[in-house]
Amino acid sequence: MKLPNGFGSVYKLSGNRRNPYVARKTQGWEIDEATGKSKQIYQIIGYYPTRKDALTALAEFNANPYDVNAAKVTFEDVYERWSDEHFPTVSHSNVQGYRAAWSLCGKIARMRFVDVKLDHLQMVVDESGKNYPTLRKLKVLLGLMYKYAIIHEIIPKERNMVEYLNIKDAGNPNAYDRKPFSKTEVKRLWGVKDTNIYYTVILMLIYSGCRISELLDLKKENINLEEKYFKIIAAKTTAGIRTVPIADKVLPFFEYWYNLNDCEYLLSTPDGEHFLYRNYYDSYWMPLMKVLNMEHTPHCTRHTCISMLTVAGVSDKIIKKIVGHKGQSVTEVVYTHFEIEELLDAINRI
Repeated sequence: MKLPNGFGSVYKLSGNRRNPYVARKTQGWEIDEATGKSKQIYQIIGYYPTRKDALTALAEFNANPYDVNAAKVTFEDVYERWSDEHFPTVSHSNVQGYRAAWSLCGKIARMRFVDVKLDHLQMVVDESGKNYPTLRKLKVLLGLMYKYAIIHEIIPKERNMVEYLNIKDAGNPNAYDRKPFSKTEVKRLWGVKDTNIYYTVILMLIYSGCRISELLDLKKENINLEEKYFKIIAAKTTAGIRTVPIADKVLPFFEYWYNLNDCEYLLSTPDGEHFLYRNYYDSYWMPLMKVLNMEHTPHCTRHTCISMLTVAGVSDKIIKKIVGHKGQSVTEVVYTHFEIEELLDAINRI
């Protein structure tokens, strides 16, 4: 059924959405500077589960167009509108991060945006069970949503309370403290290494000090088994780009994984594919920790390496070079042969 001229329109968004039907109305026209052609300027009325609901909302808006911002727009409506505009401008990984953050907002999604108070947002944070990096992404998302709502006159500027949201005191109650493996635990890992090849990965992490993401993304082309080192060529910080010595104790493990198959990455799945963190953590790390009755995250291996190097009397400067901590300058990431030998001497003390 064709709608009357000036009434507005309803269309369906692609993908699997809770509210795929959009009701909109033309606000005016503008000239596209690139083409010289005129184009319509739309006002989004809302997002709805069925076409019937969208048509009803459009009819209500036409009857009283002045209360749509204050009385009709839900928290989810703002997210849908904002994401439709914002997602095409950012990377896929950012989109995934925003969607994961939004998934925490289920309890307030159907509330009117104007009714959401700081206490509601704080409740989302406090009940999320997530750690700080995830909550930081959530706060960024909320900040962008509130900015969108202010620009589109859904709320006044003074109603933006996101800056007062406390995410520092929240955290994952199931997360373990990042504590080093004890001497007894390290000894036990050596004792079981032949029962499951993935125990060797834990020992490779402990005796290199590298992050789990760095080892999972390490390509064979950046490994020199003969001279016993590998290069981290991409990292979050400049200090993270470095040359890492391969300790004699774990060199056989590096050789095993290197020669295992034709995968371009050092570590690979049983099918010879690149390991994704979630796959490794859920399918290998956690089950092995459960078997050993240990409570550690992969990051604990990094702390273990630092602790062992410190106990062995290795200087702070050398430790920073090995693990890539902040403090080394940009010029320090390119090592001479002598410096590599120095790093090898240090890592072989543990």
